[in-house]
Amino acid sequence: MSATNLKFPTLNSLSRFARRSLAITLLPTLSWVVYQIFGENGLIGIAVALPLLWAFSGSFGQKDTLKDVVQNDQHATQADQLEDRINDMLFAAATDARLALFCLELDNPSDVTRRLGEAGLQNIQDRLQARYASCLRSRDIVFRTGPLHWTFVTTPSAKMNLEIAIAQANRLQDIADEPLFVDDDRLYLSSSIGFTIAQKPFKGAHVLLSQAQSALTEAVLNGPNSIRAFTPSKASKFAQTQTFHLQDLNGDIDTSLIAWFQPQISTDTGRITGFEALARWQDNAGQIHSPATVLPVLQQHGLMERLTDIMLMQSLTALQTWDAHDLKIETIGVNFSHSDLANPMLYEKIAWDLDRFEIEPQRLCVEVLESVIAGEADDIIVRNVTRLAELGCQIDLDDFGTGHSSISTLRRLPVHRLKIDRSFVAKADLDSEQQKMVATILMMAERLDLACLAEGVETLGEQSILAQLGCRYVQGYGIAKPMPLDETVDWIASFQDRQLITPEIGRKRS
Repeated sequence: MSATNLKFPTLNSLSRFARRSLAITLLPTLSWVVYQIFGENGLIGIAVALPLLWAFSGSFGQKDTLKDVVQNDQHATQADQLEDRINDMLFAAATDARLALFCLELDNPSDVTRRLGEAGLQNIQDRLQARYASCLRSRDIVFRTGPLHWTFVTTPSAKMNLEIAIAQANRLQDIADEPLFVDDDRLYLSSSIGFTIAQKPFKGAHVLLSQAQSALTEAVLNGPNSIRAFTPSKASKFAQTQTFHLQDLNGDIDTSLIAWFQPQISTDTGRITGFEALARWQDNAGQIHSPATVLPVLQQHGLMERLTDIMLMQSLTALQTWDAHDLKIETIGVNFSHSDLANPMLYEKIAWDLDRFEIEPQRLCVEVLESVIAGEADDIIVRNVTRLAELGCQIDLDDFGTGHSSISTLRRLPVHRLKIDRSFVAKADLDSEQQKMVATILMMAERLDLACLAEGVETLGEQSILAQLGCRYVQGYGIAKPMPLDETVDWIASFQDRQLITPEIGRKRS
């Protein structure tokens, strides 16, 4: 084993090993002395007493495991602790052993955090932590390395291979997939996992953690419930996302921020009705960064309005591109933050941009988070939303069901469509309670003369039950992943061609 590839065991671990070794070394001497003084009865007494003393001292039940929770103000210290424990495990591994390290993150962490609040988030994390800890072996490591983010390390074994690692990743996803009850409501969560498999000579904990995180980044970009293994050929394509600063993004905001587009389809006709613009960052090295990485950094530096400007320009350009190819895409959805909506000049700016691009206002869907307008919204926000609706823009209330808005809020503001949050859509085809929740939202929307779009549709079963319940529009990875503009033209044409193919109906010929 090369000392350059692996840290030596920590001082604490060597100290523990020395204490245990000393006790084992002195045991024969102690037994001989007792036998000389007390005979066989003394040996029997030692055989009974020593295990009891060991148990009461806490050593008997002590396991080489790490089932800990990272506190927000101790990230650096506990991250070092995690690396130390992994390096201890690597140092003690047999020559032919292989180790698997997994990084897991719950999908749409910002949405989950917003829905649960600080207290609810901590409660859910503690309960998931307990689930993970209870299902792993005593010497495995499970460590919460951030909000809704866990790292798992399996005990090194000669049997570990890619197939076993994928099976373990599926098992970890199944644990997160089990419903959690929050204030009598069922909460369905999904997760994405990246993992790496290593064998001697090991490269050390820091490298393995970076590899697994790189694979997780790829999984997150691929969509909910994804699993990706680390491969060196893809290592340079994806950036680490644990700690990010503006300078780490490596690129100019005007050229690196790009809009990817996810289609929305009608459950009545099966046709594409629109797209939603989603932000991605492509840096100078060609690395793609997900919104979970980029948005907090831009928000911290007060660049959210600049982000919206870029997304709006690229979205209007996309409509022009689709029109030039006669693809008949009706609308484009653009997300507007609280700071955007609080801008007194927002109406004038959007009206000017629509006129400049020669786009009819009704083709722009202004997506507003429910939490932004819940309760007594700011007067400027209400004014902007109302004036944009009067201009002709459609107002989509995003993540409906998570922001505690009241019916009076919906009546007070000119909302055109509700976007039902993924948490209500998940497993709707399998869970009767989920079906009741969706049906209730749809019934309320119908009474208020509002359309509904279900987000996060991942399976054909979910799409089917939503159509049966009367949800007119759906969007999600089960239909298509977000894609850059240059890929949308071929995708739209291919999708529309499939819709034109009429299945043959008639008697089967022998």
